[in-house]
Formats: sequence, C-alpha cells, structure tokens
Amino acid sequence: MRGGLDSGRPKSMRITIAGTLMAGGLIVCSLTIVRAQAPAPTTNPFAGNAEAAQTGMGLFRARCADCHGMDARGVRGPDLTQVWASGRSDEGLFRTVRQGVPGTEMPAARGTDDEIWKLLAYVKTLASPVATGVPAGNAENGARVFGAQCAGCHRVNGRGGRLGPDLSRVGLSRARAALVRRIRGAEEDWIDGYEPVTVTTKNGQTVRGVKKNGDLFSVQVMDTRDRIQGYNRADVQTVAEPKQSAMPPFDITRLSENDLNDLLSYLSTLRGFDPSVK
Repeated sequence: MRGGLDSGRPKSMRITIAGTLMAGGLIVCSLTIVRAQAPAPTTNPFAGNAEAAQTGMGLFRARCADCHGMDARGVRGPDLTQVWASGRSDEGLFRTVRQGVPGTEMPAARGTDDEIWKLLAYVKTLASPVATGVPAGNAENGARVFGAQCAGCHRVNGRGGRLGPDLSRVGLSRARAALVRRIRGAEEDWIDGYEPVTVTTKNGQTVRGVKKNGDLFSVQVMDTRDRIQGYNRADVQTVAEPKQSAMPPFDITRLSENDLNDLLSYLSTLRGFDPSVK
C-alpha cells in the first residue's frame, strides 16, 4: 500500500501521532537513564528475608562455591564469612560482586541486582560476628614491622617479594582472627600456587621455594630470590613437597604481642589501590 498504514489519515493527524510517539520515546529513554543512574541501596533490601536468603543460597552454590567453598570459608577465593567482621559494608560488597575485582579471578557478576542482593543476604547468614574490644594498634609501626618481617615474601601495592601471596587487599578478605592464626602458625596449609617445594640437584644444590607448576615429568619453582626455575624430575636427585606452609610461624619470641597488634592494624588498612573502598 503506497502510503503505509496511516495513508488514509490527514497529514495533521499523522504529525500529531508521530509527535506523540517521539514524546513517548523520550519519556521511555529518560526513565531508562534515571534507572541506570540510580545509586545502589546502602543496605541490603533483603536483609533478614528468609525466602530471599533461600534463593541466594541456590545462586551462591551455582556461581560462587567453586572458589569460595560451599560453606563460604574460602578455597581459591577468600573466606566470605569474615568480610563483614573486617569492616566491609553491604553497599561496598554489592559493588564488588557486580563489578568484579580487576586483576583477580573474581569476575563481574551475571544476573540482576536483586539476585546479587539475595546472594549477599544468604552469605550474611553465614557471617562471623564482628569482634568487639579489639585493641586499636599503631598502624604506622605495623607498616615498619611489615617491612622488616613480611615484605621479603609478600607484596603490597606493587612493592615487596613474590614468594607469598599479594596482600594488597588483605584488609578486605581476611578478618583479624584468621590473620592471627596464620601469622602465629596455627594454620600450616597453603593456597594454590604457594605449595612449598625443595629441589635437590644432582650436584647436591638445594633449591627451596614454592611450586608454580608441576606434573609427573617436571616442576617449576619460584625460589627464595623470586626467580622462576624449571627442572626435569629425571635430572634432579629429589623433589620434596613438605605438607606444611612455606611461611614460618611468628611466635612470641619472634613477634611480640604489641608488634603483632600493630601489624594487624596495618594489614586492616590494605584494601587495594583505593583504600577508601568500603
């Protein structure tokens, strides 16, 4: 039909209809823009909602448990039962889940905002209580303690060793009690990529470090000087893999209670390159 569906209508009516549709389109676009720019709630709108938490449990197990564990206590990813105790807010956690963490295995979340809030509502049911009465500590002295005792193996914001995990975000991912257990040596396990290994070459040289890769035929080691070295198992005497962490225990003879408290205060400030993120 040569004039289309509105060919029988007067020109003025066609213009009016077009104008109305354009106006309606502008209204829809305007509403879309407002919705996209609306800030996230500062607190979880599904907090305490048992039905929402039940839905969140299914979402967590399908999307998060591979890295954070079925109990949310961490596998490759951090222990999520400690994040509120470490000072994180609902709003900050929502942003982390929605946007992901660049440079890590944490991707941006799929799904709707409501799904993320329900997932967080479930994780909150597993959360450890916030500690009370913890001594404040001196973070400035803690930074000095870290430089003297820890920086040889751990990096913070691009500076330090590589033998141990990067601690630039440890203030977000580990609570005080978990850090104390690790530092004092009450926990001797390790995370992937930091398994202790000792290689003895055929000329008797001993190389200690952490295993970065390995199979039945070869092993790749980062030694205590942060050098990556590869060895064929057939070309060395032994490859020993001790069943305890490469991190030595820092007992009270090596780290006083006051210095430990100061160190913990410093570590709590390490929240990535933007320390204002809550």
